Amino acid sequence: MEGTKRDLAIALFLQLLSLVSCLDRSQFPPNFLFGTATSSYQIEGAYSEGNKGSSNWDIFSHIPGKVQDGSNGDVADDHYHLYMEDIELMHSLGVNSYRFSISWSRILPRGQFGDVNSDGIAFYNCLIDALLLKGIQPFATLNHYDIPQELEAQYGAWLSPEIQKDFGYFAEVCFKAFGDRVKFWLTFNEPNVLVKYDYLSGHYPPGRCSKPFGNCSFGDSTTEPYIAAHNVILSHAIAVDIYRRRYQVKQGGSIGVVISTMWFEPLRNITVDQLAVQRALSFDIGWIMDPIMFGDYPLEMRKVLASRLPTFSSEEKKLLENKLDFIGINHYTSKYVKDCMISPCEVDDYNGNALVFSTGDRNGVPIGNPTSVENLYVVPYGMEKVVMYIKQRYNNTPMYITENGYPDRSDDSLSISDLTNDVERVEYIHGHLTALSSAIWKGADVRGYFLWSLLDNFEWLMGYTVRFGLYFVDFKTQERTPKLSAKWYRNFLKDSNLLLNKNEDSDLQDLAH
Repeated sequence: MEGTKRDLAIALFLQLLSLVSCLDRSQFPPNFLFGTATSSYQIEGAYSEGNKGSSNWDIFSHIPGKVQDGSNGDVADDHYHLYMEDIELMHSLGVNSYRFSISWSRILPRGQFGDVNSDGIAFYNCLIDALLLKGIQPFATLNHYDIPQELEAQYGAWLSPEIQKDFGYFAEVCFKAFGDRVKFWLTFNEPNVLVKYDYLSGHYPPGRCSKPFGNCSFGDSTTEPYIAAHNVILSHAIAVDIYRRRYQVKQGGSIGVVISTMWFEPLRNITVDQLAVQRALSFDIGWIMDPIMFGDYPLEMRKVLASRLPTFSSEEKKLLENKLDFIGINHYTSKYVKDCMISPCEVDDYNGNALVFSTGDRNGVPIGNPTSVENLYVVPYGMEKVVMYIKQRYNNTPMYITENGYPDRSDDSLSISDLTNDVERVEYIHGHLTALSSAIWKGADVRGYFLWSLLDNFEWLMGYTVRFGLYFVDFKTQERTPKLSAKWYRNFLKDSNLLLNKNEDSDLQDLAH
């Protein structure tokens, strides 16, 4: 009886949510891409199958103490073997696109130091073909954090300019093998996060940093993040150049990059904190996007970092003129920012070199509802603000929301019914889509939205302690169970409105069980 009451309450909640906000699929363009997102290391598993080489994350996640629960991505969601089942899940949702990443070490097991792996090519060919048979557009990311370990061992990976040509070679292998069917390419996922966590705080492999940002055995947080970012930016430019000259006209696709975006609000209503917001945005978004779009780093970065920030040669600036076709935006949360330039204060290990301190609360009041992940708050208006900021700064270049999602804490003491009744995730998605539709109404050229994630998966340093999926995954059996959010998303994509009829109410109750 209690379960029935709860299910009815949930159904009523979703109906009321729809009525109050009037969110509707028709508020987005007819050709708008709605999808889900994943990445290779986080879902594929099969880490040593199909002649795959070792990636940096294969090595790093096996070091005791690096991942919160001591886990790794050896099996993850076993998507390598279960991809057909997962495509059926996507099809049942009604999505028209799927964002995934291609494992560099599955295509080139030894980076530049070996042959192309035919087994890896075959796997992604099967995945792409199966998606298209279901009417789902492949949206492929070339690099989502993981790289062949061989490149780290041979020359230090992103700290060496040698990686630029190696990434270009990898990109061309992918364009040649898959570009006849893949019409949306992303060079990198969140390079601004990648270089900060790799070389500023040292949280990700190769774990390089220095005090006060982290306590690593080696590294220099004041210079290495900027060297690495420089090589990433030029690797992007080389891949775009190859695509433009050799493949784009014939294949008819487009290419972009994904940037991690956090929105910032001034902690205090004073000028220095308002300037700190602009500086934080420049050190986060502008750091990667300004060179790609304008040919150089933001002025705010030059002022603070001076000679620590690399310069682009005239030849490199010419290469950067290729820019991109669209900008991918990963957005999850917003925070307050306090200036640490005029009045020195303790800087944080994410925004520290921008001489700011970020926090999720002001006078004890959080900026939005806290979640199970530290520093991730529910702030839907941040979606609209960050989209409008990128619209204005980069001349309304076409945009796709390539990630947006909500984390639940994994709790073995809860029943499957409790774990799939993810009301908070529904509210989160609903709020962010409402904010996104407002930005589009105001003229932002946004062309797609991808939920993170299709499945609960390996969440990097958090391992399997948090769950972002629309589908609950039992990692012992690999059984996938739809959550309430999966039902909501399916209804949103299927119907002209979100009102649930009696049959759908019944389906909803079945889903909750």
